[in-house]
Amino acid sequence: MAKRRIVDLHLHSSASDGTDSPKELVAVAERAGVTTMALMDHDVLDGVEDARTAAIAAGITLISGTELSVQHGDAKMHMLVYFLEPTAGPLQDKLGWLRQGRNERNLAIIENLNRAGYTITIDDVRAKAAGRSIGRPHIADALVERGYFDHRDAAFVDLLGDGGTVYVERERFKAEEAIELARTSGAVPVIAHPYTIRAGHQEYTRIFKDLTNAGLGGIEAHHSAHAPELRIRLTEIAHALGLAATGGSDYHGAGKRDYGVGVGKGDLRVPPSAVDELEAQRGQ
Repeated sequence: MAKRRIVDLHLHSSASDGTDSPKELVAVAERAGVTTMALMDHDVLDGVEDARTAAIAAGITLISGTELSVQHGDAKMHMLVYFLEPTAGPLQDKLGWLRQGRNERNLAIIENLNRAGYTITIDDVRAKAAGRSIGRPHIADALVERGYFDHRDAAFVDLLGDGGTVYVERERFKAEEAIELARTSGAVPVIAHPYTIRAGHQEYTRIFKDLTNAGLGGIEAHHSAHAPELRIRLTEIAHALGLAATGGSDYHGAGKRDYGVGVGKGDLRVPPSAVDELEAQRGQ
């Protein structure tokens, strides 16, 4: 009997804001029976080589990539970029600029926190990060370490989340620019977890159409936080636009959101066709 293809196209390691090293992440995926996985660390490709070596040994197909923060008009969203390799290239060469923007924002947020009575330093934050991509999740972890909150997500509710009392904007790509850079780098850009786009159904459908015209390759229809009905609807929208309907758990590791590799909250099943659809987008 052929081995069932278990797919997870949205995983994070300690190279950004996950807790598992790239090698450990592959081991978790292997135990979960995953056959195809994608490493999507924020603004870096640093974990790809270690993950690929481990994946080859485990018999797992690894897709390399990164997750970006982008903006289209007033709508902020995340973009997953698949098949982006850790070499020189149009998008790869811009990732340092994004990380610098993160670093500047981190300092501004810490300053706001100190004014609000939360005593942490940039060294506290760096101590919570294993890689070069340091951001709000690591600030949250430092706040937890200091005893201000019980867990990472709690720090986002009123403080660190968009619109929170210490929130600071940062440099990000325009979505069309990110799409062009991804395509010219031989990669496939996909809108991540559309539920986080702060727009109504008609608005985000319009966004998808706009970005399809700009070269978008897919929509992450199957995500841990999407209800089954939303997964179906987003798949329909993606296919109607000629896009890949992708999916993944958005796993960040132990102690983070309760998303399991390959299964999300327990009901996630990313269809293997998502991989085939992504592959088909590479030549477009």
